[in-house]
Amino acid sequence: MGSLDGKAAVITGAGRGIGKACVEVFVREGAKVLAVDVSGEEKDVAAALGPAVVPFHADLTREDDVVAAFDTAAMAFGRVDALVNVAGTPGSRPVEYLDADHYEAMTSVNLRGVLLATRHAVRAMLTTGGGSIVTVASVAGTMNIEARTPVVYMAAKAGAHVITKSVAVEYGPKGIRANTVAPGFTLTETTGRAPAETIAAMSAKATLGRAATAVDQAEMIAFLSSDRAAFVNGVLIPVDGGWSARMV
Repeated sequence: MGSLDGKAAVITGAGRGIGKACVEVFVREGAKVLAVDVSGEEKDVAAALGPAVVPFHADLTREDDVVAAFDTAAMAFGRVDALVNVAGTPGSRPVEYLDADHYEAMTSVNLRGVLLATRHAVRAMLTTGGGSIVTVASVAGTMNIEARTPVVYMAAKAGAHVITKSVAVEYGPKGIRANTVAPGFTLTETTGRAPAETIAAMSAKATLGRAATAVDQAEMIAFLSSDRAAFVNGVLIPVDGGWSARMV
């Protein structure tokens, strides 16, 4: 028996990286999943995992797309028990070079997309007695991680946690739990293309001496989405191998 048996989840950013790993782990644990992505790769994920996964192409910055995603989940599964906000856009630019285009690029998915998906997840969950929302932020939203600070990215990730925590407070009494995971350096299809010396330097920041895998993140997210975490609400959990412990 899986920890997510009988549950229906919406997972954004599901085409690759942490989002794809979440789909795989959720299916392994017995969930049905609406795999949402803008890349088209959500179809490949669904094809690989079978009928438990329904692919859905959506731009999370467009509310009509988000509404359609949750309508599709309701039609396919009859309910939404879990939302996992994974979709995001990375980027770094020093403050002196910031402009409106960079601000929009860093906040459109990382903040507005999280807000829209969370809003419609709450609306769906209120009709069925509750559920779980897990937002993937970043250790970069909790501390100043480097000299070349990705300031708007950090602000957006911190804001995503605030949105999630606010939902935990307001809707906890109605059965909706909301928590945030803050990954440290995680090897994915994107970060794995970095120069070897960069990967080694970033991996060394963890006290465990290695980078996270996408599955490391997905296992924590699946736990938070399950009834095993029934009394966990409104927290931010760094899944960073001890990186942030060096800073306190």
